[in-house]
Amino acid sequence: MSESEFDLDLDELSSAEEFLEYFGVAYEPTVVQVNRLHILQRFHDYLDDLDEMPDNEAACRSLYAGLLDSAYNDFVTSDARTEKVFKVFRLHEPVSVEVSLTELFANGALHASKI
Repeated sequence: MSESEFDLDLDELSSAEEFLEYFGVAYEPTVVQVNRLHILQRFHDYLDDLDEMPDNEAACRSLYAGLLDSAYNDFVTSDARTEKVFKVFRLHEPVSVEVSLTELFANGALHASKI
């Protein structure tokens, strides 16, 4: 199956700025400079969440443009730490663990005489 002109165009894009310009998304360079990888990853995540792609190339372009605009705007109103696009930002999140006193005593972790 041959690639469409749209697919060939996408193959040529490499930077966040190139994607934003190709899809006609207005952007503030300072936002992109700080968040370029996060924006592209969020865009990729939005694409992965789609159940199906439109068959029509124009509809596909429009969908991509809207998703990229959403990804960019996520970082206009927020920041990378808050959005947690990459796993590294989720590694040290607090984890809640519940252990009953009965379980602690049963496993020998605590002795009643030490409390």
